[in-house]
Amino acid sequence: MIRTHTCGQLTEKDIGKTVKLAGWVYRRRDHGGLIFIDLRDRYGVTQLTFNPQTNKSAWEQADLLRSEWVIKIYGKVISRSKERINEKLKTGKIEVECDKIKVLSKSKPLPFEIDEEKKTKTNENLRLKYRFLDLRRKKLQNILIKRDKVIQYIRHYFESLNFVEIQTPILANSSPEGARDYLIPSRLYNGKFYALPQAPQQFKQLLMAAGFDRYFQIAPCFRDEDPRADRHPGDFYQIDMEMSFCEQEDILNIIEPLMIELSEKFSNKEIIKKPFQRITWLQAMNKYGSDKPDLRFDLEIKQITEMVKNCGFAVFANAIKQGGVVHALKVDNGAKFTRAQIDNLTEIAKDNGAKGLAYIVVKNFKDKEYELQSPIVKFLGNKLAQQIVDEVKAKSGDIIFFGADEWSIVCQALGAVRNKCGDLLNLKDKNKLSWVWIVDFPMYEYNQEKERIDFSHNPFSMPQGGLKALETKNPLDILAYQFDLACNGYEVSSGAIRNHRVDIMYKAFTIAGYSKKEVDKKFGHMIRAFQYGTPPHGGFAPGLDRILMILWDLPSIRDNYAFPKDGQARDVMMNTPSEINEKQLKDLGLKILN
Repeated sequence: MIRTHTCGQLTEKDIGKTVKLAGWVYRRRDHGGLIFIDLRDRYGVTQLTFNPQTNKSAWEQADLLRSEWVIKIYGKVISRSKERINEKLKTGKIEVECDKIKVLSKSKPLPFEIDEEKKTKTNENLRLKYRFLDLRRKKLQNILIKRDKVIQYIRHYFESLNFVEIQTPILANSSPEGARDYLIPSRLYNGKFYALPQAPQQFKQLLMAAGFDRYFQIAPCFRDEDPRADRHPGDFYQIDMEMSFCEQEDILNIIEPLMIELSEKFSNKEIIKKPFQRITWLQAMNKYGSDKPDLRFDLEIKQITEMVKNCGFAVFANAIKQGGVVHALKVDNGAKFTRAQIDNLTEIAKDNGAKGLAYIVVKNFKDKEYELQSPIVKFLGNKLAQQIVDEVKAKSGDIIFFGADEWSIVCQALGAVRNKCGDLLNLKDKNKLSWVWIVDFPMYEYNQEKERIDFSHNPFSMPQGGLKALETKNPLDILAYQFDLACNGYEVSSGAIRNHRVDIMYKAFTIAGYSKKEVDKKFGHMIRAFQYGTPPHGGFAPGLDRILMILWDLPSIRDNYAFPKDGQARDVMMNTPSEINEKQLKDLGLKILN
């Protein structure tokens, strides 16, 4: 046995015991001839003492030790002197007086400091290149250990509700689920490809057809998307579930208690509202400019199209004549924004499709009117401008921002401005969680780039109103049994009641421009399954990594992973993606053209 105890295990109860410990040399201190070494493993730290008066040989060996060497020691547990007691450590009242050292492995000088007390800011790519060293830091180890506890809890939760964990294939088929696929060329069938699954969507629906009425999985998913702070490039994990003989309410009632329990057991944050608030997709877009609104703060967008449709301000009037809208966002205490901050907010609006960002600063109330500062007041007229102030309930010290364009552009632009204002005014309380259900998503949207109707969400969702709605309604007016869960401005999950009928599926895909032949080719397995008696079913898939990022205030979703990709979707430790040799290309029937 290499060790009898871990480095976080020994306490006053063990005083007098002879022990064997093994771990990494963490810190070293020399005091009056004595050498003190902190020995570290993932369980904690134990202080070792080496006294030249009692064991000169061990002391001489200790004098040679350097940071991150792996050693094994033999010694006796003794009490620390009062001045050396460390109340912050579980092992802080004892130390091990060492008789013998054995060096198990030496370490080169470190490329960066991993001691939390000495740690300085290190380039992220250097940390990722040496991720095996970075992971020795207690903070990152704790994240992975807590993540394991969360996954165990999730498994227990679903198993207690009679769900069955089933692993679905990793080598799958390409499907139109909204992002680019990772494609795997087949050696046995040159010219054909597998795809890594963006989600187990089709497999879990087929499990419902097979009679497994309650399925779950901590599912690996793969999407070829650009990296960002809340989205890990390449691979991620979701809490995938599906159930049969259910309606939308049944799924929400399964997931909401789980999210509450995860929030309360694995974070110190307060849930703002229980049960979770529910708003429709249309309400979310109109009031907050986002289908994942951050409700930790109350800034709401108001529709003022009717008020200004005949005004003298050409920007507003022309937008309305062309079928657009005018919305207003009142920002409490926003009058203190500097010119530079307003310019920055204007750029944010432009980045989200707007042509600009009109505004009115509301100042002193005098003679039943507010003092208004804005280039657009002279075009609106003071009377109408004052009416707008009253309509949005602005007061002295507020600022009102305006969007005038197509409805979707106005929502998106003012939603982005609202979110930034929340940052500027410190309205986002990190100690609170604003869970919110977004329901009644549209079944379809108009794809401007392709100039055709397209699915707005999951193509396998059941339209509200069923086949009749598909046959009689304007596609853009059809709602689906689709729903999202959002928290603190992040989309945490999407879900839906699925389409389990062949006739409805064919019609739904026809509206989106797919022929019957294309549907049969891409989804023939689904069609076949639905022809042999498939129950109504639905499911949900919360993003595990994003939930933990929110609960633990991680600066990046990458901190969730043992071995993450960097901001350019590269694994700099393993040097991937990498080239392959000519033989491998030939075996796969591939040729590099560039």
